[in-house]
Amino acid sequence: MGIKSNSENNPSTGGDIKLKSGREGLMGWLNPTRYGWERVSYWLQRLTGVGLLIYFIGHIYETSSLVNGINAWNSMLELTQTTGGHIFLLLVIGASTFHTVNGLRLIFTESGIGIGRPGRPDYPYDATSLNYKQKSGIWVAMLLAAIAMLYGGMVMFGDVS
Repeated sequence: MGIKSNSENNPSTGGDIKLKSGREGLMGWLNPTRYGWERVSYWLQRLTGVGLLIYFIGHIYETSSLVNGINAWNSMLELTQTTGGHIFLLLVIGASTFHTVNGLRLIFTESGIGIGRPGRPDYPYDATSLNYKQKSGIWVAMLLAAIAMLYGGMVMFGDVS
């Protein structure tokens, strides 16, 4: 008794990824086109949080190399003084800026600020949780992250002193 896909049961579907149970599996979960901005913001918040945690642990390891002497410290710093190191730091700048601004938006949302009044749930059921103010907050978070990455890139690559 295996799970058969819809394409096996109905050849007219053309190879759907949906399973017989109606679930799409991992491919449906990873499909970004089926989600709105709220879901994209949710996943970016989670990914940037995990990425910043990994960076934080690596940063502690890098900083602790100072106890092994100045030569160990200088050899560790050489890793960040490359083009790849600068690009990695730009990603950290963008991730931390987005995570911070989007986190503030979420704090306001959880406090009831910017959500608006609840409406009557008439058909068709449009989600009112992501109104204009909430979408604007997501765009502001992305814009500020891009600006911070641009400025950080100018500083790291020598255009701004």
